[in-house]
Amino acid sequence: MTSAIPTAQAPRNVRWILLGVMLAMLLGMLDNMIVGTAMPTIVGQLGGLNHLSWVVSAYTLATAASTPIWAKLGDLFGRKPNFLASIVIFLIGSGLSGAAQSMDQLIGFRVLQGIGAGGLAAGAFAIIGELIPPRERAKYMGMTASVMALATIGGPLVGGFVTDHFGWRWAFYLNLPLGLIALAWCQIMLHLNARRPNAKIDYLGAALLTVTISAIVLVTTWGGTQYAWGSPQVLITIAVAVLGLPAFLWSQRRAPEPIIPLGLFRNRNFVLTSVLSVMVGAAMFGAVSFLPLFQQKVQGASASNSGLLLLPMMVPIIVVSQIAGRIMSKTGRYKMFPILGGLCLTAGSIALATMGNDTSRLEAGIYMVVFGAGLGFLMQMTVLIAQNSVEMKDIGAASGVSTLFRTLGGSFGVALFGALFNHRAHAGIAAGIDSIFTWSSILCAIALVASLFIVEVPLRQGPPAAAKEPAKEPVAQPS
Repeated sequence: MTSAIPTAQAPRNVRWILLGVMLAMLLGMLDNMIVGTAMPTIVGQLGGLNHLSWVVSAYTLATAASTPIWAKLGDLFGRKPNFLASIVIFLIGSGLSGAAQSMDQLIGFRVLQGIGAGGLAAGAFAIIGELIPPRERAKYMGMTASVMALATIGGPLVGGFVTDHFGWRWAFYLNLPLGLIALAWCQIMLHLNARRPNAKIDYLGAALLTVTISAIVLVTTWGGTQYAWGSPQVLITIAVAVLGLPAFLWSQRRAPEPIIPLGLFRNRNFVLTSVLSVMVGAAMFGAVSFLPLFQQKVQGASASNSGLLLLPMMVPIIVVSQIAGRIMSKTGRYKMFPILGGLCLTAGSIALATMGNDTSRLEAGIYMVVFGAGLGFLMQMTVLIAQNSVEMKDIGAASGVSTLFRTLGGSFGVALFGALFNHRAHAGIAAGIDSIFTWSSILCAIALVASLFIVEVPLRQGPPAAAKEPAKEPVAQPS
């Protein structure tokens, strides 16, 4: 007689536990939005206009490069001490940034702040993965989608208010009391298993990964904007990225504890969700970057409330991710959600590509709702499917890779769409937006095709901490 598979439940107070985790994650995501609004005031006081872009780029670069490293350290030494350390580093970087006396100091302190933020992003997803079994995890993944939407909408509003009433330094100091609350909350409430104290750190892999990711982000940041694509600066950076990638892969094959276990990419679902993460990142960051410009220049919206302009896109992300999570938790089925996400993103991009000078705000809002629904189906689902595809000991690395690919996709998307927009902007803003979302629809169509090949592996139902092996992919054809 076969016994039933035990179904694990999330801790009764899991939402209270995750509240501190979500607060810390919110601070990391909110920071760039707030600081972007305060930049004119910062430059007015510190000078250094020629270094303006580095205040944002340094943070983004440090976050992207450190995310997979933090994720692996959590797998090796425990997620709680790792997460607490990332909060502390983020707070130190925030305090020093607020006290900066020159633009060079501010850029350096933003790097430190970004390193901490990389741990906040990777740690939050991994902690959810350790606390909650996949069958229930989807319900709580909606919390992270809400945090992302809140950061995008609230960042510019908070940044403008704080800068106008308290000064630009409080755009950084604001993190300190909230971060200390998150730190104390996680210290008291989080109870997670410890890891191997004698594990070896892959220093060579970490160094090569940092150099390679930094080069990739710099290429997408510099190319066609700060420097011409054929300039020595961009060509040298491309060469570093091209040489760094195979060197990093070589190091991962030799390392006893690789930063990114290459065996993860033998799993079809993990590869497909990685593709989805890149495409979702490109589509999302492209829309966030250029839709407000269209609304302001063509539709006459106020730039002072730029965060509110994205409400038609952000609200569906929150609502759809919550609904999809509850259905997934109840039924255990999930393949339909990436497919629906790909369909909505593609349809939304095609609709947004048709916008012109005569497009009403209502019509544009409807298109944004469809696009946002696609993001809601996909954003958290990609992380969950990736986590369910790997062994429990690698869940942090899987979360980190998924987050990294989304970030890199965003960098590529902004660079690609920026180049397209600049090429067509001479014909008018609307023509530039048309070009952006035409290419976005192609990327989203690739995501749709990738989602069709996902195999619906049964979600693990055993206790998360006790899970050793992922469910094996069935031999049968994808359902």
